[in-house]
Amino acid sequence: MQQRILLITGWGGGTGLLQPVQHSLMQHGIQVDVLNIFNAADPVQFQQQLERAKGYSVLMGWSLGGQLATLLADALAQSGQAPQALITLASNPCFVAQDAWPHGMVPETFQQFKQGFAKDAAATLKRFGYLVCQGSAQSRQDLQKLQSLIQPQSLTLLKQGLALLEQLNLVTILKNYPAPQYHLLAHEDQLVPCQVAEDLQNLAATNLQVEVISGSHGIPLFETDVVTQKIIDYLKQLS
Repeated sequence: MQQRILLITGWGGGTGLLQPVQHSLMQHGIQVDVLNIFNAADPVQFQQQLERAKGYSVLMGWSLGGQLATLLADALAQSGQAPQALITLASNPCFVAQDAWPHGMVPETFQQFKQGFAKDAAATLKRFGYLVCQGSAQSRQDLQKLQSLIQPQSLTLLKQGLALLEQLNLVTILKNYPAPQYHLLAHEDQLVPCQVAEDLQNLAATNLQVEVISGSHGIPLFETDVVTQKIIDYLKQLS
């Protein structure tokens, strides 16, 4: 049976940033539809995306999109539907560090970022782009690629996304998720510490796999071939 993947993008850039990995996976015969971030705190929006997600065998997301995919996967499993495989790319189940989950963005740093966005959204988005690329050996070229694929986003949607990044803690969901889950992280990621890989493994969840590859936060965009192969290898395990 052909795998059908719903792939959810991250904060700040739109669906264009995931076109490289979408097209790469489709060349291997996998159907991939890309979904932009949405306000999961809005019950109406969440229900709409939940209905859409029912038609896929794999829910996958990058960064904030990984958290959104996790929320959808959990809600579907709770509703009694056969749970889908869950894949996250450079995603932290708890983006802002907490006492029980120390490997995340320092709360003070996140507050500064949020305040900067409120004062000057354009400058903050530009800074965010640098952070997505930072850590790569070719960060300048990566930034150019990123900028060429970014799509304008509404300020309202971006504010809602920041609120989700600040508030979501999905560790318990991952610990108890009954279906296969795979988390791919990056060694040089400046937004999601690679130490999250060990934290995830320590959850000792059923059917949880974690891998760390070389690259920045933007691995779906800049390490497309490696990410594609990792996903394909993982899906083969499930068939």
